[in-house]
Amino acid sequence: MTTTTAVQQSLLEARYGAAQQKPDNLIWTPQVEALMSHKSIRTFLPDSLPDGAIETMVAAAQSASNSSALNQWSLVAITDSVLKQRISDAVAHSVPVDRIPWIEEAPALLLWVADLSRGAELTQDAGKEAVTLDYLDAFLMASIDTALAAQNAAIAAESLGLGIVYLGVMRNISKALAEIINLPQHSFVAFGMAVGIPDASRTSRIRPRPAQPMVLHYNHYEQGRYRAYLDDYEAACQAFRTSQRMSSKSWAGAVVESATSMDYMGGRENLRSTVQMRGFKLK
Repeated sequence: MTTTTAVQQSLLEARYGAAQQKPDNLIWTPQVEALMSHKSIRTFLPDSLPDGAIETMVAAAQSASNSSALNQWSLVAITDSVLKQRISDAVAHSVPVDRIPWIEEAPALLLWVADLSRGAELTQDAGKEAVTLDYLDAFLMASIDTALAAQNAAIAAESLGLGIVYLGVMRNISKALAEIINLPQHSFVAFGMAVGIPDASRTSRIRPRPAQPMVLHYNHYEQGRYRAYLDDYEAACQAFRTSQRMSSKSWAGAVVESATSMDYMGGRENLRSTVQMRGFKLK
């Protein structure tokens, strides 16, 4: 068994909860400790981002792996408070709340764009037809590369003492958002990211994840194995929700709700038509 420090043991407890099985053979490095410390931040101080923070995040994002070095993503950093509030209001209208404070509080809203527009334009400039961009794989490839880039940026932000929260709700207003920020064809906002200096007085705890046997398989997928670990994960989730004064809700219940409630979609049920309007044929 690998010896862990008190800090590392605390991170394991936070990441998996008290009741769950925990890996006892992790290879601890400073990078692993930093990754294990991640939590979504939804409460920010009013301070501006440090000078160079966004550029540093973009440099880290550009260091992520990307398909065939095609560089199929872009970032629109919203730092104008009026424009950010306009976007926040549009998102709030798509969900059953009056406002989304973590968007309003964050000094920057980063819109991560899956962007095939450069490839489409360069192909047109060459007098050729961008036939492969009409296929689902092109859409998926750009979306994956965007996510990889954003995660690198998130890690960089946290290394600077900043906090982030991903914002899938940007897809609720994908059509309006594309118009607001003047996106070209063959591009769409895959998700947003609020970033700022965390307000430690209001920051939440690390949210637990399932025990590794629920998600880790060797050599072949063992369907249904997760059920043996589900009760302990439910206990960890409920302990987290209680500590954060959240309503009682099971993880399985949340999964079922996300799969059955159209309210969960918040407008994303129209995403295919919006994406196709933006030039992605999704063949």
